[in-house]
Amino acid sequence: MVLPVQPDVVDNTAHIVQVALTPIFLLTGVGTLLNVFNTRLARVSDHNQHLGELLRADPDDKTRRWLQRHVARLQLRLWALDAAVALTAIAGAATCGTAFILFLGSLRDRSVVSWLVISFGVALVCVVLALVAFVADTVLAWHGLRREGPLPRGPG
Repeated sequence: MVLPVQPDVVDNTAHIVQVALTPIFLLTGVGTLLNVFNTRLARVSDHNQHLGELLRADPDDKTRRWLQRHVARLQLRLWALDAAVALTAIAGAATCGTAFILFLGSLRDRSVVSWLVISFGVALVCVVLALVAFVADTVLAWHGLRREGPLPRGPG
């Protein structure tokens, strides 16, 4: 025997799934951003380590100053990328919280609007701030290339 399906139940369920997709799409973007930021962070860390090796090789004063300027710029880039990664991770957590609150609200049938606004708002603000930190890293990278030239390469 087939039970009749109430249109309201189907409509409500479909609406919950539609609304839940928005944070999930944001979460996909957040994951991609984390991958980009971590890859860039690894490259900058490798450059920083290489410059440390070059400085330990006891270069002449002019080269030492040039290398130290590169190191100082890389330290700023590392800080900006650390901030981008941390903010993106917070955005991911807030996005997951948003999806969870949506489902919890649908199960309990309570008003969770304020919690949704807060969690999704935190996610969006953190993504924007992470992108600002990433732009800061990009500007520092381009500024360093124009002012000091490319980083010295290692042997091989």
